[in-house]
Amino acid sequence: MKSMLKMSKRKLKTADIKSVNTTPSIHDFSEAEKNQFRSLLLKWYDEKKRDLPWRKQALNPDINQRAYAVWVSEVMLQQTQVATVINYYNKWMGKWPKLQDLAKANLEEVNELWSGLGYYSRGRRLHEGTKKVVEELGGEMPKTAEDLQKLLPGVGRYTAGAIASIAYNQVTGLVDGNVIRVLCRMRIMGGDSTGQAVQDKLWSHANSVVDPERPGDFNQGMMELGATICTPKSPSCDSCPVKEICLAYSKVEQEKQKSAMKILTNNNNSITDIECLADTCPLCFQQEDMWEPSNGVENYPRKGKKKAPREERTDVCIVCRRRQESKDEYLIVQRPNKGLLAGMWEFPSLLQVEEAQNPTDIILDKSCGASLQTTGKSQHIGEVVHIFSHIHQTYVIQAITIEEGEVTLNTEQPPSRWVSKEDFLECAVSTGMKKVFKAFESPLSPKSSNTKNKKTANKPDDKQRSISCFFKPKVSS
Repeated sequence: MKSMLKMSKRKLKTADIKSVNTTPSIHDFSEAEKNQFRSLLLKWYDEKKRDLPWRKQALNPDINQRAYAVWVSEVMLQQTQVATVINYYNKWMGKWPKLQDLAKANLEEVNELWSGLGYYSRGRRLHEGTKKVVEELGGEMPKTAEDLQKLLPGVGRYTAGAIASIAYNQVTGLVDGNVIRVLCRMRIMGGDSTGQAVQDKLWSHANSVVDPERPGDFNQGMMELGATICTPKSPSCDSCPVKEICLAYSKVEQEKQKSAMKILTNNNNSITDIECLADTCPLCFQQEDMWEPSNGVENYPRKGKKKAPREERTDVCIVCRRRQESKDEYLIVQRPNKGLLAGMWEFPSLLQVEEAQNPTDIILDKSCGASLQTTGKSQHIGEVVHIFSHIHQTYVIQAITIEEGEVTLNTEQPPSRWVSKEDFLECAVSTGMKKVFKAFESPLSPKSSNTKNKKTANKPDDKQRSISCFFKPKVSS
């Protein structure tokens, strides 16, 4: 008998991820729990769901427009909070209410409306996708999650599942950040949530627990639960509709009971721990991790160490052209149509390859083929830091003021143009470039300078004075 137990332990230790995932364990839902999960969640969602604009659009009787409305919302909601998305979504659907409308737009219009929302490739791919639907698919959206993912650029497994379940009522699950948090807590999965083992289990759960009658509402309910109740910090467990089948919540309650009983009876063994019985399990906390009682359900999920963003320094030159009869203008250049911030506009910029800064004439020549016919010196404005998902970008800002005719543009270089301040703020420029312009304006604005002086004049000096200020200075004869 002992030899058989040893053999079974060896099998568990050497089992691959697939066999662990398919073996029933504490990390799985029973059929009764699945049914209970569906019933409780949908009841709560019907009563508590937020009134969001894309949920109204998803009721459109035209199946293609319904799918388009869901598609836009899901793309915007990737990496972006709901409160931020609402305004962008309403503007977008007001300008391009049908996918055919978006397909007719140009990339610059898309970038202009997307400006400030971040992750600009999302808008570009959405635009490319609608063009493909119109030009290659006869205006018909793909009708399954599999085809959506296969045929539309930028549509991954999650977005395909969202469109298919919400717009087409296809019985398919989805996994996003909110769903990861809900499921990891419900089934106490403490392994790296970005790792293959946990991801496989999450998708398996998402597809098995989804309600067969109301898949779209169930999936939205899971995301709603994660966004409003099962939040990353300070979750409202007492208000959670599915807390009775949440193992993380049960574990927290057991810890409380154990602590109380230890105080009363000094007996540690009266309550059985909720734990996985496998010797090794990729879904459980790994050796370097451990349950921290003070964190409660926030122990889940765990993420692997994120790769640090690479450091970059970029020289930016703001060229201000004085106009005698109109407002000052600024030179901007369009970025390439592929890569980071594709098709966006920016001030002439050049990546620093060495420690030394690039002089103004080199920045202008290499970024847009411009040449200066002036001896005016550039002014160092300062530095602005902007964080992309994978880049820690530092913009080193220079500025130069010229008169008309003192700069020549090369028409064979990337598109460039002169814009007023108002035009600059309205065109397709990134948040990083808006930060750069704000830094440029700050030291030069008379208004900000006067305001500062006014505040200084009216505000008493609250700094502690040194003792020397109480003595009259000695006047030399």
